Amino acid sequence: MKKILFLTTGGTIASSSSEEGLVPSLTSEEILHYLGEHHGDIEITCEDLLRLDSSNMQPEEWQLIARRIAEAKSGYDGIVLSHGTDTMAYTAGALSFMLRNLDIPLIITGSQLPLLHPLSDGVENIRVAFTAVCEDMQGVYVCFNRKIMLATRVVKVRTMNFDAFESVNIEPCGLVDARGLRINRQLLIHPTNAFALEDDLCKEVVLIKLIPGMNPLLFDKLAEMDIRGIVIEAFGAGGINFVRRDLISKLEEIVARGISVVVCSQCLYEYSDFSIYQTGQKVLQHGVIQGYDMTSEACVTKLMWALGKSTDTKEVKRIFETNYVNEITLT
Repeated sequence: MKKILFLTTGGTIASSSSEEGLVPSLTSEEILHYLGEHHGDIEITCEDLLRLDSSNMQPEEWQLIARRIAEAKSGYDGIVLSHGTDTMAYTAGALSFMLRNLDIPLIITGSQLPLLHPLSDGVENIRVAFTAVCEDMQGVYVCFNRKIMLATRVVKVRTMNFDAFESVNIEPCGLVDARGLRINRQLLIHPTNAFALEDDLCKEVVLIKLIPGMNPLLFDKLAEMDIRGIVIEAFGAGGINFVRRDLISKLEEIVARGISVVVCSQCLYEYSDFSIYQTGQKVLQHGVIQGYDMTSEACVTKLMWALGKSTDTKEVKRIFETNYVNEITLT
């Protein structure tokens, strides 16, 4: 008999209508009720951890979730976590890094339509999540629209379609078809050390999308705000302008002030490579960190986690350029 913990945090899946629109209201027991008959070989324990729209999910909530999972994990064979879709990719990334070497599966899921809606996708998503959590897996994953995906590779790409999430730059770990749930075990996370809760996060991190004509003085203002980390979505494979508005010199100043800067691509797929163009090589010379093929969500949460572990920019760079949970391809 597998023992599964079902943690709920709110989100669309648990929402009902109010005068001000949808608000999370269903309890974990009520959500489970909508599943009808479930596997007879699992024992499910329900727990309501939060009741939030995921737009209000922030680093403090990530820490609360991580601490509860670390506290409870020894008593369960796996955990299913329900969550709103809007910030699910950020929460999934943060939990992947904070729950180091997690030795049981944590499956995060939700829905595009509330469970109370007769056409909701929530029932199927939760059923697949409970099926996946019974597999011989370890680490953090997202389950959505009959796909199991690495938590650090998911991005929400659609606002209305049930196929809301895609696994970026790596195939899904699992798919449901007429043969049931099929897991590609080569893509799974395989911890090599003992579990450790590493939940210190730096909240002073920002994400900036580069646009033509951006004023370099923006970075001075960020420094005045005591920002410790900046993730920049650059052009293409890693282009940053230095003609007329010299962003590269400004980034050099920012790095010299002890602020860690990560640069990734605005393009959703494939990877950034700053060695290709002159603009990219200039960036590398000034100490910025390459994001390679990481998603913006993974870059942000990993930088928060790295800065929570060290204030030394060289150590932050070393941490960031280490692959922990298949979040980055370093070849």
